Amino acid sequence: MNRTHKCGHINESLVNNEVTISGWLDSRRNLGGLIFTYIRDISGNVQVVFDEDVIGTEGFELAGKLRNEFVVQIKGDVVMREEKDFNLDVATGKVEIHAKELIILSEAETPPFHIEEGTKVNEELRLKYRYMDLRRPDVQRNFILRHKVYQSVRNFFSNNEFLEVETPMLTKSTPEGARDYLVPSRVHDEKFYALPQSPQIFKQLLMVSGFDRYFQITKCFRDEDLRADRQPEFTQIDTEMSFVDVDDVLEIHERHIKQLFKDTVGVDVQLPIQRMTFKEAMERYGSDKPDIRFGMELQNISELVKDSEFGVFSGAIANGGSVRGINAKGCGNYGRKQIDKLVDFVKDYRAKGLAWIAITEEGEVKSQISKFFSEEELKAIIERMDGQNGDLLLFCADKDSVVFDSLGALRLHIAKQLEILDPKEFKFLWVTEFPLFEYDEDNDRYAAMHHPFTMVMDEDLELLEKDPLKARAKAYDVTLNGYEIGGGSIRIHKRDIQEKMFAALGFSKEEAEAQFGFLMNAFKYGTPPHGGLAYGLDRIVMLMLGENNIRNVIAFPKTKEASCLMTDAPSVVDTKQLDELGITIKKED
Repeated sequence: MNRTHKCGHINESLVNNEVTISGWLDSRRNLGGLIFTYIRDISGNVQVVFDEDVIGTEGFELAGKLRNEFVVQIKGDVVMREEKDFNLDVATGKVEIHAKELIILSEAETPPFHIEEGTKVNEELRLKYRYMDLRRPDVQRNFILRHKVYQSVRNFFSNNEFLEVETPMLTKSTPEGARDYLVPSRVHDEKFYALPQSPQIFKQLLMVSGFDRYFQITKCFRDEDLRADRQPEFTQIDTEMSFVDVDDVLEIHERHIKQLFKDTVGVDVQLPIQRMTFKEAMERYGSDKPDIRFGMELQNISELVKDSEFGVFSGAIANGGSVRGINAKGCGNYGRKQIDKLVDFVKDYRAKGLAWIAITEEGEVKSQISKFFSEEELKAIIERMDGQNGDLLLFCADKDSVVFDSLGALRLHIAKQLEILDPKEFKFLWVTEFPLFEYDEDNDRYAAMHHPFTMVMDEDLELLEKDPLKARAKAYDVTLNGYEIGGGSIRIHKRDIQEKMFAALGFSKEEAEAQFGFLMNAFKYGTPPHGGLAYGLDRIVMLMLGENNIRNVIAFPKTKEASCLMTDAPSVVDTKQLDELGITIKKED
């Protein structure tokens, strides 16, 4: 028999027609002379009735052997159900198939867990049997949406004169950014390729080559510590454009975002997308990827408390730091245990603690720090924080980086506790004018905040050599609901500026030439101004679906330890393979 229809496509228009379906047995009820089953494929499921009078004794006996996850093929007639038997929870719920022929294509052992939507089975078991987990309809819908994202991306960029060009997977290792995954070369002794962290250099060379507009949906690799929204291998929507500046890049990508969300989840993104400088984002939200679906913005009270008797506050300011706070509206009734948990939370972000002022519903002020302030000083602090009856004011005093990290994370933590975040609300934001450099305390040198090919803002060009930490970059990120979903910049396209950038990063001329000489040489032959942006496709799909774990939108993901429970990768390899590569495994003592 040849399949004529998918299970989810059986509907009233096919009543009195003969169809052939194929799929997995989803459920089964034996009522004696009748056996009711649901057969499932990726399109949905449909009820199939086995009646001994219709299918015959032999066929009925075969149907009696069916168990969950058997793969079957069934020929039968589509019949309208009686109205009282309609199941409006499924698309096929008004009809059923009365089976006339049955073939068991494949039997199945009892599954390690039941194949159903929203299963509560632990993640390790699901990942070990990922091919079973992927049968669940809710998981399959994730990948149907992911497919739509691919189609929309390709349609948009193709329609806007971008060319899809593949760049190499085996590249040169560079010292900047996250750790590379290294691939030993068999034919070049003691030499290694690196798997690309991004196609950055190659897409810039495509601009040098005159390709004008490029895009690619590509795999990238970073050997870094993992989180719920991060994987060692991930999919990137990569783009680059010639003869552009910041506004040009942002404009076309705003149109891309609008079409992408309309095509896939039916959301109408309003343009233009709000813009905010890095400095403003940090001051208001303590984050360069702020979630702007809610308030609870940071307030700087340093001027009010710089001369206070409370040494934690005045001392932090005297040491060049600041005192800032957030107003957790409606949390004034938090007990001491709840507040202590918030104190413990910020300690993970290097904060030494939290000061707090609780205002009861009756207007009574409770605080462990009130004794250090006069009534007027306390009133001024509460007014600056817009404190009202029922509010909880939380303060952090330290150097700015600690204050921002702590309060930025705390406002998100409290918002989740209060359940005020709607996953179906999509709030986009452009964050612009990032610092060109940040200081790497571990290595006692400057590091590029984005990457070393990012152009300095025109008015800050002199700062590249005079005061690098004050230089701003022509860099921009697009964020969504507290996640960075894309980042990019205008690139350096002149050799002399690129050399100054490498020098600021601590490269000698010899080191810069050895690592990036091919790029700087290309700049000698006529390079257009260019810039681009790359999106994390996995993260976008995760947010579209309201998921909180990126592994749910990757077909065969890795665990937090960067391992695959299904295939047991990474694994030991034969000594012969290592010998061919000239590699010896050093055993730990």
